[in-house]
Amino acid sequence: MSRSYTTVELLSELVSFDTTSRNSNLDLVHFIGDYLNDYGVFCRLIPDESGKKANLHAILGPRQAGGIGLSGHMDTVPVDGQTWSADPFKLREENGLLYARGATDMKGFVASALAAIPAVAQLDVRQPLHLLLTYDEELGSLGAPRLIADLRDTGLVPNVCVVGEPSEMKALVGHKGKLAVRVKVRGRPGHSSQPALGVNAIYAASEAIAFVAAEGRRFALEGPFEDGYDPPHTTTHVGLVSGGTSLNMIPDQAAFVMEWRVIAANDPKVELERLKAYVAEVIEPAMKRVDPESGFSFEVTTQYPGFLLDPDHDLAITVKDIVGSNDTIKVSFGTEAGLYQQAGITSIVCGPGNVAQAHQPDEWIARSELDACDRFILGLAQQLI
Repeated sequence: MSRSYTTVELLSELVSFDTTSRNSNLDLVHFIGDYLNDYGVFCRLIPDESGKKANLHAILGPRQAGGIGLSGHMDTVPVDGQTWSADPFKLREENGLLYARGATDMKGFVASALAAIPAVAQLDVRQPLHLLLTYDEELGSLGAPRLIADLRDTGLVPNVCVVGEPSEMKALVGHKGKLAVRVKVRGRPGHSSQPALGVNAIYAASEAIAFVAAEGRRFALEGPFEDGYDPPHTTTHVGLVSGGTSLNMIPDQAAFVMEWRVIAANDPKVELERLKAYVAEVIEPAMKRVDPESGFSFEVTTQYPGFLLDPDHDLAITVKDIVGSNDTIKVSFGTEAGLYQQAGITSIVCGPGNVAQAHQPDEWIARSELDACDRFILGLAQQLI
């Protein structure tokens, strides 16, 4: 006989698996698979190229296209360098708050979806309920494209998808797109007493970073602007910088990692070309006069599309009706909703928790949020399948 779990009991199980993105997630995948198999739910694993990680696609009800997908990711960010009050991989509750890594982002939603399986199984469902669980969302949504490709190959594509990222159970109808780039600079080494004989890679990188900062100011002052976002415009950001080995040596290597978070009116690829053009026209000529082999290289490390759903779309109306609020929100962080939407699957974001808790030490989710999510998922099943 299948063991019956509450949502909190399932969350306790899920967070006990350290699925930091650098680790394999297979132990967690197999736990979820065994749980679903106990209820006779069809499961399909979609492994990555290494075989150390996998997406999971489960179908409750008829094994066919259509119905609704519930989407979540199984990986978490690291706890390295953070000070936790207790073991981050052991769920603890204080005053109605549940603490653990991944409690909000986003094993809480996954636990709620899994806990709903027995109740949904009792419904007279005519369309399938898809459970879409991915790996490496925190590394740039690396698993979702592989899962989406498998949906297409098998023909088991849901009509609509609810991505359960933390939105405080509000209907989230838009988020910005993102393009992240690693920029490397090759200079020419030399002694710091003879700067004209070398190419200072850190200076060159600094000029490019100054351009990126100026672009950020331009977006803030000139737009374009889109209501609902905070801030209501495209942003730039440089988060990592490296270079040099010694003070008395002209650095021949430097690098920085940057991103654009774009509203719909801006194309991140166009913005990348603007940066490349500035580098080629303004920075590199002086470098190459000293050493023709010096210069810049650009590597796209992460990209995902923005997401936007009309607040008056049937799916948005249904979600707002179930959660009991007409509020809709937009956010600057990204989710996998844009990838599902890009694949032709109408999507929305609605899940328990507040993103302000995500990635933080002593990450928590309120038990009341999980209770609301339980009601929401059952309501979705009753109305849409």
